[in-house]
Amino acid sequence: MSNRPFSARHLGPRPQDVNTMLKSIGVGSLDQLIAETVPASIRLPKALRLPAALKEHEFLRELQSIAAKNQVFKSYIGMGYYDTIVPGVIQRNILENPGWYTAYTPYQAEIAQGRLEALLNFQTMIIDLTGMEIANASLLDEATAAAEAMHMFYASRPKEVAARNANKLFVSQTCLPQTLDVLKTRSEPLGIELVIGDASAFKADPAVFGVILQYPDLNGEVNDYRSLIHSAHAAGIQVALGADLMALALVTPPGEWGADVVYGNTQRFGVPMGFGGPHAAYFASRESYKREMPGRIIGVSIDSHGHRALRMALQTREQHIRRDKATSNICTAQVLLAVMAGMYAVYHGPDGIRAIAQDIHDKTRRFVHEASKLGYTIETRTYFDTVVIHTGKHTDALHRKAEEGRINLRRIDGERVGVSIDETTSGEDLHQLLNVFAAVAGKAYAGPNGTVPADVITGDLSRRSDYLTHPVFNKHHSEHEMLRYITALENKDLSLNHSMIALGSCTMKLNATAEMAPVSWAAFNSIHPFAPASQTAGYQQITRELEQWLCEITGFDAVSLQPNSGAQGEYAGLMVIRAYHYSRGDQHRDIVLIPSSAHGTNPASAVMAGMKVVVVKCDDHGNIDVADLRAKAEQHKANLSALMVTYPSTHGVFEEAIREITQIVHECGGQVYMDGANMNAQVGLTNPATIGADVCHLNLHKTFAIPHGGGGPGMGPIGVAKHLAPFLPGHPVVKMGGNTPAVSAAPWGSASILLISYAYIRMLGPDGVTDATRYAILNANYMKSRLERDFQVLYVGSHGRVAHEMIIDCRSFKQAGIEVEDIAKRLMDYGFHAPTMSFPVPGTIMIEPTESEPKDELDRFCDALLSIRKEIQAVENGSADRKDNVLKNAPHTMHEVTRDNWSHTYSRQEAAFPLPYVAAHKFWPSVGRVDNAYGDRNLVCACPPMEAYEDVVA
Repeated sequence: MSNRPFSARHLGPRPQDVNTMLKSIGVGSLDQLIAETVPASIRLPKALRLPAALKEHEFLRELQSIAAKNQVFKSYIGMGYYDTIVPGVIQRNILENPGWYTAYTPYQAEIAQGRLEALLNFQTMIIDLTGMEIANASLLDEATAAAEAMHMFYASRPKEVAARNANKLFVSQTCLPQTLDVLKTRSEPLGIELVIGDASAFKADPAVFGVILQYPDLNGEVNDYRSLIHSAHAAGIQVALGADLMALALVTPPGEWGADVVYGNTQRFGVPMGFGGPHAAYFASRESYKREMPGRIIGVSIDSHGHRALRMALQTREQHIRRDKATSNICTAQVLLAVMAGMYAVYHGPDGIRAIAQDIHDKTRRFVHEASKLGYTIETRTYFDTVVIHTGKHTDALHRKAEEGRINLRRIDGERVGVSIDETTSGEDLHQLLNVFAAVAGKAYAGPNGTVPADVITGDLSRRSDYLTHPVFNKHHSEHEMLRYITALENKDLSLNHSMIALGSCTMKLNATAEMAPVSWAAFNSIHPFAPASQTAGYQQITRELEQWLCEITGFDAVSLQPNSGAQGEYAGLMVIRAYHYSRGDQHRDIVLIPSSAHGTNPASAVMAGMKVVVVKCDDHGNIDVADLRAKAEQHKANLSALMVTYPSTHGVFEEAIREITQIVHECGGQVYMDGANMNAQVGLTNPATIGADVCHLNLHKTFAIPHGGGGPGMGPIGVAKHLAPFLPGHPVVKMGGNTPAVSAAPWGSASILLISYAYIRMLGPDGVTDATRYAILNANYMKSRLERDFQVLYVGSHGRVAHEMIIDCRSFKQAGIEVEDIAKRLMDYGFHAPTMSFPVPGTIMIEPTESEPKDELDRFCDALLSIRKEIQAVENGSADRKDNVLKNAPHTMHEVTRDNWSHTYSRQEAAFPLPYVAAHKFWPSVGRVDNAYGDRNLVCACPPMEAYEDVVA
């Protein structure tokens, strides 16, 4: 590696380009630009107190010493997390491949067909294994997936159940403890009463609207729930099961019993434990729930030429559109991890998956047989991979002896331990484990002896139905075939490998290789999230220091790293505010003020937190209407809980009245929640505490360089002022945080990717993270200077500056029949992903270049937009046909451009190579414009038969 500082690699504009850019903007220095952009009243008085920057090789050397403080034991803890074997072809070509991890959410389907096909495979895998009718493209984790099932059931209660005000949810006491805790968090604000009890004693109750069960349960028991499900349905009660995906290869899937929802985690399908994440949860249901199901659904449609095309289906369900009427605040998924899990099934196929599951079960049976011979009582009767063993007086000694042998057993109580076998458990591992049990029992263990009893999964519990029958799961089983399949899909997707992705509010910046590399280190990705603290000193140092650094950056006193998405961070922050008010006896404070420009997750999160939304107007300049805010704060003074505000504003401007705004809310007894979506314009220059906020969430997948992964993973930790610190989320298994229940399944959320943000801050240092903000503002204002003569920039500050992003108004083009979508699709022909469309203002595009893009790339993008403006002008003045033009027909595929018949009024050259640079580096959309309406009318959310992969229309 070079001796140059990391900041020189991270920041795009070269020193010689900065003066040219400043001259174009019309300022004499970068300091002048910042002074004209960020109000002086909120500027930080001194530099951030962060560790000095390290060069890349220095950082990696330091991190290796921290990693060495972790101890990777052989884990038999289970509880929803298992060691797994990541196929090398998947690790190298997906997990470690920027072609997969730097892509954005597939809202622009024409340049995301690879990811969409991989996600369709994932959905098909889930549908097959669960026996359900429809599945989504992943959720955040198993515990929050259970909470989503609860919320969906409550919102979709049958009329007769809703009429009797049924508000109780029965939850089996043998559900995973982290699931129970998250259910406690998510149920209370909605007025849902949890009834936690023995599933075998469940009786239908008129007050109960839903049931949640675990299969196999916490103790490994594979229960037959069909009679419970039938009796629940007879009473109008809906039933969800949290099911182990690997077990479903051998046991009867809940869909065959009539379950309404099956959810769980796909982690053990080739995704490392990573101290808790990220992992792709799954959620499958009956088709009747398709419009209420949380998260994204990938569907099959056709393009403008009648060819098969994939896209995200039924998007009207999303919080972006439904806002406070949404059934979920979920704004992201775990796409990268879902792709890995789906590819694991593609690689192994049905025979391979069944063989892996059978091997796990066989080794578990061997362990049970041998442990029983040693005198231990096995309490679990019908098991797949997990058993509870009565160990009596030997319990403490067993844990000590196991840890001496670098083995972790599940700690249950003073009389029992748990053992969970996984794919990585070898015969030698089993021998070592049994030696531990033998030694503590005072016996010698000579090795396997005698015949292991037959399968314990028999009769009605044994799976008889086929799964993974689609050809995609039955043809890519050599590494060569798998590599080519992965690469073929990758080549259909546009990512940061190809060009800048200038998405407003999404901050698609450089995800440096040095930041990403440690995620693959075994010292970080092979640790169980519930491993004893004595084995996780390295992780503890990472999380402790990252929390301290984020406190310094935000100006707050405490941080929780647990929320594993931005939407989760919003929810967690509002729940902290709610708990604070309750601690003061102010249970009546339930009004939240939200500007009309807010992201859709804001009102959705507020409703989930039990709050009532009051919308605050914005003025003609995009700022919060202070008079309207004051009036509504005063009107609701007695019941005001909070204001949710994004800063800089969603319109890309530093509102100068921000301190007045926060003061108004405080004077009326409310707290201020700051949405951290735009922190990339704050770090080192101002902070949430300085503007008067009490809590904020941080999108680590935006400001702090965790890649978007094609639609996830993300992380949304929250920072809070001192008075809110006691109310940060805790965890039922690992002591941490504050006094409230968990918001995510794992203690530190998706812990392994915290390493990326840790690396970002450590290598940039105080000056580098501040320069990242300064250069983000520089790049945005440079683009504004190049575009504003041809496009209207909708909102600017008092000095005519924008923050790190800007909104371009495209509404006037409607007069020529050109929609903002036409511009978005035409950008694909120029090799670019569209900026954010129609948010926060319909008919606009919001552009955010980030600090990582060099001047040449900014110019290339501006050249594309300016060329498109000329194309629009040609339609406006009549020199291009109003219907048959390059915009209305975009994007243009290779198939279309090279076919014999060309009937358009413009040339092939104009269609495919509109500027000289395009010919030198052409990215071809793999399908024409996707017909969304067709896909919603003909909803197909699993892999269709192979003949359907041919053109739908000849």
